[in-house]
Amino acid sequence: MDVEVRYLRALVAVVDAQTFTDAAIDLRTSQAAVSRSVAALERALGLRILQRTTRSITPTPAGERVIAHARRVLAEVALLERAARDHNSELKIGYAWSALGARTAALQSKWTQAHPDVDLVWVQTYAASGGLADGSADVAVVRRPVSDNRFASTLIGREGRYAAVATEDPLARKRFLRMADFAGHTLAVDHRTGTTTEDLWSGSARPASFRQVQGVDEWLMLISTGQAIGMSSEATAAQNPRPGVVYRLVRDAPPISVFLASRRDDPSALVADFARLARETFDPDNAAQTSH
Repeated sequence: MDVEVRYLRALVAVVDAQTFTDAAIDLRTSQAAVSRSVAALERALGLRILQRTTRSITPTPAGERVIAHARRVLAEVALLERAARDHNSELKIGYAWSALGARTAALQSKWTQAHPDVDLVWVQTYAASGGLADGSADVAVVRRPVSDNRFASTLIGREGRYAAVATEDPLARKRFLRMADFAGHTLAVDHRTGTTTEDLWSGSARPASFRQVQGVDEWLMLISTGQAIGMSSEATAAQNPRPGVVYRLVRDAPPISVFLASRRDDPSALVADFARLARETFDPDNAAQTSH
């Protein structure tokens, strides 16, 4: 039997994402590679793990047990990697769209002063866990708490919401927008890692339609070509300038909470100190938040 860790990562990613396509995005590989890994695992174990149809992916009874074991193995591998990481002078930070935006450079500077021998490695990932589940990140910057009980989320601050519109759009001529300005427009949203959801609006002020995207590049492409408008955090506005796109503050929009997520079983002093510095960088008066 030849079971590789990458096979287990592929399996868990498919189960969590519910599609091979989204699992490939989370793992930053191709759909074909994910399919091959799952098939190789099934051959190695000699059993069917996933029942596939054109509409769904469902674990078989035997597959449920394999998946539970796979999660435990990956958790142990992640602990092993983190133990080595503290000696290899590297801390991986997962983020989806924008990390901390304009504050990212300040945090990097604080970290370099505090830990000159430990590199911060910024890892962009569109996985819901920010890369924690598959071990690609040690800490994740997320804008909604991670629902998986294996991870703890710590609030570090709040941001304003900004609209993103094409430069030729009449909305671009305004100094700021309000929620009602989105009425009648197509709104590009990322349900997996984005911060904009349909329940932000009520009544006739709602956008006319919502168009699903996969990540910030597709989001910006739709906006710059006038096919949709968008709304995201101030960090997105700061970190993702794009020709043909302008950002405007949405004055009456509810703020966005920014969290750091990490494994509950991670005793690393590096993770703890990164969280401290991130809170101080985001808001010096907000440095005593608790995990939940």
